[in-house]
Amino acid sequence: MTHWLTVWRAAQLVGVSRGVLQQQVRDGSLVLTEGLVSTDQLLRLYPTTRLEDTGILERVITIRDEAFGRRLRERLLPSQEVLAQRLFSQTQELADVRRYLQRYHELVVALQERIQALQGKGASPLALAELQDFVDQGLARALATEQADLLTVMDDMLKVMSAQVTVRPSGHEFIVEGHDTLLQAGLRAGLKLNYGCGNGTCGMCKVRVISGQVVRTQPCDYPMSEAEKAQGYTLMCAHTAGSSELTLELLEASGPQDIPQQQIVTTVRAVTQLAPGTRLLHLQTPRSHRLRFLAGQSVTLGVNRPDGSDVHALYPVASCPCDDRNLHFFIERHPLDPFALQLFADGIKPGDAVTVWGPVGEFVLEDSQRPLVFAACDAGFAPIKSLIEHALALDAAPSLSLFWLSTKPDGHFLENQCRAWGEALDPFEYELLAEPDVSFGAAQLARAMRADLFDIECDFYLAGPEVFVTALQAELRASGVPTAQIHCNVLLEPVGETA
Repeated sequence: MTHWLTVWRAAQLVGVSRGVLQQQVRDGSLVLTEGLVSTDQLLRLYPTTRLEDTGILERVITIRDEAFGRRLRERLLPSQEVLAQRLFSQTQELADVRRYLQRYHELVVALQERIQALQGKGASPLALAELQDFVDQGLARALATEQADLLTVMDDMLKVMSAQVTVRPSGHEFIVEGHDTLLQAGLRAGLKLNYGCGNGTCGMCKVRVISGQVVRTQPCDYPMSEAEKAQGYTLMCAHTAGSSELTLELLEASGPQDIPQQQIVTTVRAVTQLAPGTRLLHLQTPRSHRLRFLAGQSVTLGVNRPDGSDVHALYPVASCPCDDRNLHFFIERHPLDPFALQLFADGIKPGDAVTVWGPVGEFVLEDSQRPLVFAACDAGFAPIKSLIEHALALDAAPSLSLFWLSTKPDGHFLENQCRAWGEALDPFEYELLAEPDVSFGAAQLARAMRADLFDIECDFYLAGPEVFVTALQAELRASGVPTAQIHCNVLLEPVGETA
C-alpha cells in the first residue's frame, strides 16, 4: 500500500538533504501529489535504502549503551511524558483505522446478505454470481495481510521519536527532537521566529495551535487570557510537540527590518587564539535576554577600559542564530581597533561584561532554492560561517560551495571546520586560496569558481574588505551572473574611534 510523506520527512527517511529531493522535483524525477511524496517513488529512486543507513536505527540502538545513556536520551529522545502523549496519539490513529476496517467488513457482509436475499427473489443467477464473486474478491483484498514497505515502518518509528511541525501561512516545516521546545527546534531549523525572553515571561513567542497537541515542558509566567486559551494559543518556549504532527499559525520575520534593536550585557565565556593574529571571542547572553538576529548580521561590542573610558567596535556574528545565547566573533589584531587591542593585551577575560548593541546589516540569506556559493577573504569568513550554518539548518539548498581567500600565512584559521563540513556533508565543497595581494587573489578565486560553477545558476555571498568584494563582484557580473544573485558584505577598516 502506498504511503504518503512530506518532502521533509521523506528526506529524513532516505538520508539525503531536503534540497536534493526538491531538485529532483524540479527536474521531474520525483513527482509530488498535493505536496506529498509516495513511498513507492522513493523506493524506486533509492532502492538500496536501508534502515541502518539513515542513522535512525543507530540512534535507537546506541541509546542502550550505558556509557552514553543519559546524554543520548536527553538529546535524541523526548521525555517520558511526551513519548506517552505521542504513543497515545498513534494508538488513537490505529484504533480509528481498525474501526473503519470493521465498518467496511460489516458493510461487505451486509451486501453479501442482500445478494443472497435477491437470489431468493428470482434475480438473474449469472449477474448475482458475478456480483458475489466481485464482493468476495474485494473483501479478500481488503483483509489480506501484506508486509508494509520499509519506509512506512521507518516513518511510524519517526512519528514516536520526533515530531514534524508545519508553520502557517509560510508552509515552513521543522522537526522537534529530544527535549527541545518548539522554539528551540524552530531556531535550529533556521526559521526566523518571533521571540524575546525564551523562558515563558514575555509572551512574544505566542502561537496558535491549528492541529495536533502540545505538552508543557517548563513553567511559564506569561498570563494567557481565557480567550487566547480557547483559540488554541500557546508559548513555543515552554511547550513541545505532544503529537507526531503539529500545525502552528505564526508570523515569521521577513528580513532584517523585522528584527528589533537590542542592548544586552553579555559575559565573556572564553577567548581562544585561532592564529597569531586572530582570536575567537565567545560571549554568552543571560538566559532571560537572548540576542535575536539573522545569520550574516553584525553587532557593536563595547567594554570599559582600565581608565574608565569605553571602547566599542562593529563585528559580524560568526555563529548561527539557532544558538542565540552563545555568540562567536573572530577578532583580528589591528592597530586602529581599540577593542581588538584591549583583547590582544588580555584586557578582556572570561567573566568580564561586554555590552552588545544591534543587530544591523542586510547581508542575510534570501529565500531561494538555488545552489549557494560563499566567498570570504580573511576574517570575512565570520559572516560567511554564520550563513553556512544557517543554510545547513534550513537544509533547502541543493549544494553549498565555499571559496576562502587568505592574505596572511595563518589566514585559514578554521581550516579544520571546512574539512569537517566537506567530509560530513555530500552537498558541501570548499577551496582555500592563499595570496597576499587581495585584488589578484579575488581574480584567482573568480577563476576557481568559473571552472565549476558558472554553468549553473547560483546565489553568491561575498564578504571581506572592500577591495576584495568590489573585484570579485566585477568578475561575477562580467561572467553573466545577475546582480540580484550577488550579495555583498564589505567589512570596513577600523578607524580608531572610541566612545
